[in-house]
Amino acid sequence: MRTFIPKKDDIEKTWWLVDADGKVLGRLATQVAELIRGKKKPQFTSHLDTGDFVVVINAEKVRVTGRKLDQKTYYRHSQYPGGLKEETLKDLLARRPEEVIKRAVWGMIPKGKLGRSIYHKLKVYRGPNHPHDAQNPRQYPI
Repeated sequence: MRTFIPKKDDIEKTWWLVDADGKVLGRLATQVAELIRGKKKPQFTSHLDTGDFVVVINAEKVRVTGRKLDQKTYYRHSQYPGGLKEETLKDLLARRPEEVIKRAVWGMIPKGKLGRSIYHKLKVYRGPNHPHDAQNPRQYPI
């Protein structure tokens, strides 16, 4: 028997709509990462982009467990001396809630050229409105 390796024409990409309202951040991120990577598809191949597009709405209503709101810290650096900035999860959720979900998913996909192309299939929006109605995204049951 030969091993089946999908070609570009064999890969079918669908659009999924995920509502983050009341969902736990880490559990939501793992399921979104599986969708954009394509791990639940029978033709999954680790070195190819077989995943789907995912639109996450209501990012500002995501939940976290425990005391992560005060204890979890996000870092960024401006690449200048003394340019290290830190911000708690509570502050980042208030300022840019879509960034919290994007960072959680980014940590769960492979790094490199393939990971960057996979990551661009994730669209996250603060509220319930999104500009992807023309793609007819289907509701994903999480």
